[in-house]
Order: sequence, then C-alpha cells, then structure tokens
Amino acid sequence: MFRIWGKLIKDNHLVKDYTVCIDDYSLSRTAKVYSALDTLCYEFDLAKPVWLKSNQEDFIKHSRTRFTKDNFIEQIEFDYLDFQVIEEDY
Repeated sequence: MFRIWGKLIKDNHLVKDYTVCIDDYSLSRTAKVYSALDTLCYEFDLAKPVWLKSNQEDFIKHSRTRFTKDNFIEQIEFDYLDFQVIEEDY
C-alpha cells in the first residue's frame, strides 16, 4: 500500500488533514504521488500546486515537501500544505 498524508497548516496549527491510500501496484511511484496530490487537492478544494525545483529536491531526499503560497496561483487561506509519504511498499 502507498499512503500519503496531506496537512494544511496555519500559524503552526493543523487546520485539516487527509490520508490518501493507493492500492494500485501497477502505477509507478511518480504516478502514485501525482494521483495522491490530485486527491488531496480535491478533498481540500484547492487548485493544484506547482512543483518547484526545491519541492522536487525535498521530495526526492525526504519523501516530504511543503507547498507554500509561491506554489499556488490562487491566494491560499493557510501557510502551507505539508505533503508526506507515510507508507510505501516496493
């Protein structure tokens, strides 16, 4: 199982969180990550964030990244979206 935990943080407090579980083992890791991000954006009613180079590097190194206001085209009501892999089967 592949699980991603998304959290909306404002003023160092958790505003919303959601865990996405993906059981489709035919998908690549990249496809699972993008699918999980799509699901989180739908659940949080957000536009999809733009992956900047710093986000890609953080995600590759730590399986975690933060999407701030610089990643969104629209204005956001929180400080950042924390996006983290919490379970991964190979």
